[in-house]
Amino acid sequence: MAEVLVVVENGVKKVTLEMLTIARGLGSVSAVVFGEADTAKLGEFGAEKIYVASGEDVDGYLVAPKATVVAELVKQVQPAAVLLASTQEGKEIAGRLAIKLDNGLLTDAVEVAADGTATQVVFAGSTIVKSKVTKGIPIVTVRPNSVTPAPSAATPAVEQLTVAVTDADKLTKVVERVAEQKGSRPELTEAGIVVSGGRGVGNADNFKLVEELADLLGGAVGASRAAVDSGYYPHQFQVGQTGKTVSPQLYVALGISGAIQHRAGMQTSKTIVAVNKDAEAPIFELADYGVVGDLFKVVPQAADEIRKRK
Repeated sequence: MAEVLVVVENGVKKVTLEMLTIARGLGSVSAVVFGEADTAKLGEFGAEKIYVASGEDVDGYLVAPKATVVAELVKQVQPAAVLLASTQEGKEIAGRLAIKLDNGLLTDAVEVAADGTATQVVFAGSTIVKSKVTKGIPIVTVRPNSVTPAPSAATPAVEQLTVAVTDADKLTKVVERVAEQKGSRPELTEAGIVVSGGRGVGNADNFKLVEELADLLGGAVGASRAAVDSGYYPHQFQVGQTGKTVSPQLYVALGISGAIQHRAGMQTSKTIVAVNKDAEAPIFELADYGVVGDLFKVVPQAADEIRKRK
């Protein structure tokens, strides 16, 4: 059975486990790791082999060396497919890889069939299409929160790769790395509960109400594009077509009208609860539970009830 390469970027994340789950339906699963990664976790979700590329030539520069490493590995092992995460870095590696191999590329897939056919959600979630690479092997970037990760234990063999990059791969050097401080809340794209605020929250100070409800529920905080553009909340918390895609068990939308741009980033949530004073807001078409009312009255009441039940 041919190998399926799963490219792991910046450690093992939920999307990594999703890709491993998808890859098991395509062939024998191999993970490509840059630097250190949780090999036990990769094995738990089906990685039978782990290729490790490390050293200054990989760590000291941006994505170009990583694309070269993966391209050389593809030529060596002739895999059935290559899966990468649909993140900023993952897409750039994928694009460079496709050029190096003169290969087709599919992005933002939510499912990949055994024959390499990818399911993609396009036009802000309004249309579902089936696509297939017509030249070369399937190189596919997988949209986070597309599938539920399922473990399938394996004992992976670890192989160190010889990294040989060119001067062209070293044109952009990393001069400093700054680790972003993480709070007590879960990562937005991996959270089981997300509470998001929109333009209806009114201002940045009022977002404390969104944060309070998220903390009571043990969830992450999100924001609509309108709220972000208005300066209510930082851009990295934007949920939507041009922000992050989330698929939690519970999504609470506070003061969000439900424009298609926002819906594209959260419509696969398992249960959606919306609070909006406009009974005609499009978000209610998507919501499992809707409350037509003033969020500044509804949310404090909900928070009080949650506290009583803790």
